[in-house]
Parts: sequence; C-alpha cells; structure tokens
Amino acid sequence: MPTAATPTPEQVRRRSLQSGTIGAIVEWYEYTIYGVAAALVFGQLFFPNFAPGVGQIVSLATFGVGFLARPIGAFVAGHLGDRIGRKSTLILTFSIMTVATAAIGFVPTYQQIGMAAPVLLCVLRLAQGFAVGGEWGGAAIVAVENAPRGRRGYFGSWPQIGVSAGLLLGTASVSFASWISGDAFEEWGWRLPFLFSVVLAGIGFFIRLRATESPAFLAEKAKMDAELERRKAPAAILFRDHRKPLLIAIFGRFAEAGNYYLFTTFILSYVTTTLGAPKSYGLAASMIGAAVNIVMIPVFGAVSDRIGRVRTFLIGGALIVAATWPSFALVHTGHLWAIVGGVVLFLALGHAMVYAPLPALYCEMFPTSVRYSGISIGYQMASILLASFTPALASAMVLWADGSLWMVIGFAIVTTLIAMAAIAFAPDRRDLELNEIGVLHKHADDAPALSSH
Repeated sequence: MPTAATPTPEQVRRRSLQSGTIGAIVEWYEYTIYGVAAALVFGQLFFPNFAPGVGQIVSLATFGVGFLARPIGAFVAGHLGDRIGRKSTLILTFSIMTVATAAIGFVPTYQQIGMAAPVLLCVLRLAQGFAVGGEWGGAAIVAVENAPRGRRGYFGSWPQIGVSAGLLLGTASVSFASWISGDAFEEWGWRLPFLFSVVLAGIGFFIRLRATESPAFLAEKAKMDAELERRKAPAAILFRDHRKPLLIAIFGRFAEAGNYYLFTTFILSYVTTTLGAPKSYGLAASMIGAAVNIVMIPVFGAVSDRIGRVRTFLIGGALIVAATWPSFALVHTGHLWAIVGGVVLFLALGHAMVYAPLPALYCEMFPTSVRYSGISIGYQMASILLASFTPALASAMVLWADGSLWMVIGFAIVTTLIAMAAIAFAPDRRDLELNEIGVLHKHADDAPALSSH
C-alpha cells in the first residue's frame, strides 16, 4: 500500500501531466513575448539605423537566432535526459529559460549603449533557444511515458497546448503592458512582460519539482550498467540505428513548424506594417486563435487514440492545404473580425490536428534509451530548417511580391505536403507498450505487422 509520502500511480500521472504542461506554458510564454516584441518594437529600439522595412526584417531575424541554438539544446538535453533522467533535465532547461528571459527585460537599447545592445539581445535569445531545444522533448516524454496505454495521444497532447497557452498569456501580457504604459510602451512598457515571467516561473518550479521519473525510464536506467551499449552516447546510437524515424520526425514537423509562426509572429508584423491596421488587431487575433487552439488540441489528441496518429495527422494536413488561401485572404482584408477568423480557421483546425498527435507518435517511434534524444533532435532540427527564420522570410516575400501574399501561401502549402509525405511512412504502434517498442525496434521498420500502412 502506498504511504502518505509515496504518490499513487494516478498522482504520478497527474503530476507528470501538470509538469509537462505548465513547463511548456511558461517556456512558450517567455518565447512568445520575445516574438511579439520583435514584431512590434525591437526594430526601432535595437536596429534604428536601418530603413523601417529592413529594420523590421532584421528584428524578426533575431527571433530566428534563437532557433540556431535549439538543436544544440536538443543534443545536450537529449543526452542528459536519456542518461540521468527527464526531471533533472527539465529543471535545468527551465532555469536557463527563466534567467535569460528576465535578463532581456533589463537590456539597454541601441540609443543607450550602441551595438552592444543588439549583441546582448542576440546572446540572450540564443540562451532562450538552447533551453527550448531541450524543453519540448522532455515535456512530451513525461506526459506520454506516464500515460496509460490507449490514452497516450490525449496525455501527450496536453504539453502541446503549452505553445498556444504561452502565446495567449504572452500576447495578453504584452497587451496589458501596452495598456499600462500607453505612449511609453516603446520606452519601458515592453519590458514588463519579460519581468512578469519570474512570477510564472515560480509556479512552474513548484509543479515541476513535485513530478517523478516515468516507470519506463526507471526500468531502462536499471539496465544501463549491465549493458555496454548504454554506455555509448545516446545521440551516437540514435544516428546509427534510428535514422528512419529521425528523418520522419524532422520532416513531419514541416506542416506546423513554420506555419504556426506565419499566423502568430508574422501576422503581427504584416497587419501593422503592411496593412497599416492597429497592432491591437493582430494581438486580438493571436489571443483568440490561441484560445481556440487550446480547446481543440486535446480533442484531436483523443481522436488520435481512436483512429491513429498518422491518420489524424494526414487529415489535419489536408485541412491546412485547403484552409491556407482562405485564411490569408481573410487577414488581407485588414478588418478586425476577418483577421481573427483567418487566424482561428488555420490554427484551430489544420494546425491543431497535425500538432496534437506528435508527442505520442514521436515517443512511439523511438525506444526508451534514445527517446529524449530522438524526439528532441528531430523536433529541433525541423525548427532550424524551417521555423527559425520563417517570419523574416515571409516578410521578405511580401516585399518581393509588392505586398501580395501569394508566395507565403505557396510556401505554407508546399511545406505541409512535404510533412504529409514523411508522416505517411510512420508506423502505427499505439497498441504497443512503450517498453515493447524498445525490444522490437531493431526489426520494426521492416515488420508489416507493426504498421497500418
């Protein structure tokens, strides 16, 4: 019988789910406020010597700088997570993210210290990227590894709402700071959301410290000393034995990695700079779209438990392809509710449906011994290949096309088709225990019985 100090299996599941979800929310809140600030004020504050349009692109490019460090964070956190544990690694990434975000709130502007200002901004942005590089994989794993079989899609979808919940909180925080500071937002008001992050981080630390390691990892760790293979670096084993699932993980993210930032960060810049609409229009659209996304992601996670991860993803990809042009057409009108409708249409249907099943799908592709490395590296390699400079690239496309969105629409559709082609090769292992995946994995890719395709 469990004692008062020993959590029950249900408590372990609940705490793991809370740990993965709250950590993702806080970290993506911190990531979001940087993206919003880059879209709204960083161009004037840190790159004033550029022409307005070019300065905006450079500002959005600093948002992409953080993605350069994400694969490094994925390698480091993946190694630590597979060797010493998921919990300790997640606390480390959480700490780095919190310190870097709070520090951005104190960085002087170009007018105050010259070129040192954008350099400091980029360094702290790299630290943010390093932390996020190790965060998503760990948050997804602690939720999925502690989930009962048959509900891994639903449990795994909860950390996915962290991105939208972080976007919602971050955008709301910027809006609140803008309301408080008024005309002084560009002078000091933009710093407030970065300082607010310390309060959210305190909540996140409390919840994350109460979580425990998953049974799957503890069982794997008990075998490490007895098996010579486990003494090698997890990343080396990953690249040697698990190349196919790694490639699927990388290209499978093309449907949502860059497209998500088109309808969040890029839209803020496009609405204010190109359309000349109030910045409140883009902020409202992002918040409402994120709120609807939060509701839909767990729904589609549960759907993936019923019809399969791959089938859910492919339906979502088809919805993205169908909805991209109407979504951008609504945004291009410049009217508030049309902008909101365009963002909601894209995020709440196609994006939510491809994003929700990824944690369970990715965890089911890799054995426990390299799972943290596999899903972190796969996820973050896609980020640097596609998501990193998508807002800046989209802004450049609009300039090249004299304000037209046709190049951006084509970009979103083509990347989604690439992702659908990759995920079509993923096996269906939703009926297997996670530890069974490790035993069968060496022959699983060639075994028809493990795949529904």
